[in-house]
Amino acid sequence: MKANLKEMFQGREIVIAPGAYDAISSMLIEKAGFKAIYVGGASTSYSTLGKPDLGFVGLEGMTGQISRISDASSVPLICDADTGYGNELNVAFTVRAFEAAGASAIQIEDQVSPKRCGHLSGKEVIPPDEMEIKVKAAVKTRKNALIIARTDALAVNGIKDAVERANRYLEAGADMAFVESPRTEEDLHLIGREVKGLKMANMVEGGRTPLTPAKKLQEMGFNLVIYPGAAIRAALMGINRMLDSLMKEGTTSGYLENMVDFGSLQKILGTEEILKLNL
Repeated sequence: MKANLKEMFQGREIVIAPGAYDAISSMLIEKAGFKAIYVGGASTSYSTLGKPDLGFVGLEGMTGQISRISDASSVPLICDADTGYGNELNVAFTVRAFEAAGASAIQIEDQVSPKRCGHLSGKEVIPPDEMEIKVKAAVKTRKNALIIARTDALAVNGIKDAVERANRYLEAGADMAFVESPRTEEDLHLIGREVKGLKMANMVEGGRTPLTPAKKLQEMGFNLVIYPGAAIRAALMGINRMLDSLMKEGTTSGYLENMVDFGSLQKILGTEEILKLNL
């Protein structure tokens, strides 16, 4: 049984959730000692489609990814449902599908569909009353999953509107609010002070929000911080460096210290334990 996310969020320590882009990355995150994993639409789009975060991954793509990661790990999964893939009826269907796949928390945003990455320009947002209807549908439908309401209004209408929307979504029943793309530390402080409920922060390397240590975010009032793309960015850098070495040297022998060898990989995968089952 997976740990209770709500109890974790209400604890004294901020929850740090790195993003998994596939099953084996989720295993590494759990092995490293993290208590929650973020499953984002961006990393899923990068890893399964080789496409940017522009709404190309739909409901089936995300539930398949969540299911695989849920099977590979035992910690709670915080899962990105973009706009809920439609109106309140679609949101209700999405919540049921995400829970069945293994989501412990479901994040829904107020962007106009098709959405785009929160750190790209050109976003649009729906009216807040429309989003409130979506939040209420999600809350009414869910069995156990927490509902995280994200607003992208800061980049479109400014921080005042974003904070007002976040509070409205909390009043509509969301368990946590997420104001995307704060641009400065002052923005983060304001969100931490003015959003009246559980709060989430998003750290995107090279994105619009300044990279802020988890301890400092905790002091500002945040309960959860996600690093949605850190793992896949690190993996891409490692792959590029290995390929560059292989192209130059014609062998990987000079790069072995930067790689997991065959035996270590089998330990990560639990191959010996699986073979002992004699299935």
